Amino acid sequence: MKAKRKCLLLTLIALMGAVVLTGCIPGDGTYTKADPAGFFWGIWHGWIAPISLIGELFNHKLHVYEPINNGWWYDLGFYIAIISGFGGLSLSRKHKAKKDK
Repeated sequence: MKAKRKCLLLTLIALMGAVVLTGCIPGDGTYTKADPAGFFWGIWHGWIAPISLIGELFNHKLHVYEPINNGWWYDLGFYIAIISGFGGLSLSRKHKAKKDK
């Protein structure tokens, strides 16, 4: 019985987290040319890129990448987050595989 409750609670927390994260998806009209997305928003958008991709499937006005940004700095933050998130996963797998041998 405790395992079912724990699983239900974790599922509920994951769903709530996904809903909260979708409030910051790029392309939602928050940014203007006078106030573009910057470096730290690039990092945030890189971290939530998988969730943004799923959101874009259901709403074509949303994007994985913010079109109104301040250029190079936004790009740098975005790619740092993408590489650290997804690249970090592959590095941990290689490290774990070496331990198993």
